Amino acid sequence: MPRWLDKIAERRMLKARAEGKLQGLSCEGKPLPQRPGDAFVDPGEAVGFRIMAEAGALPEEITIKRQIEAVKTRLAGLIDPVDRKAVMAEVSRLQTKLAMAEEARRKFLRD
Repeated sequence: MPRWLDKIAERRMLKARAEGKLQGLSCEGKPLPQRPGDAFVDPGEAVGFRIMAEAGALPEEITIKRQIEAVKTRLAGLIDPVDRKAVMAEVSRLQTKLAMAEEARRKFLRD
């Protein structure tokens, strides 16, 4: 995660704490709820993705993850082996596409 993103997040948390906005919350002391796809995204990157989403520019990775979830949901309802095989191939293709997009982002951030 870029250092500048760490600094922005840290400043916002410190400001919210100083203003008392983090006291008395119903979820205080509990872990953050898990949202679909969160397990695959670094928390710092999630902030960046959220900013992009609010600006109307979803990263390709998020779009692909949503497609994978939709195809897996469709797969769960299939019984015919031929149909299942075709949908599993689609899941595999999307997972490969996702891995390529993630690697491209990592390479971009390293350079």
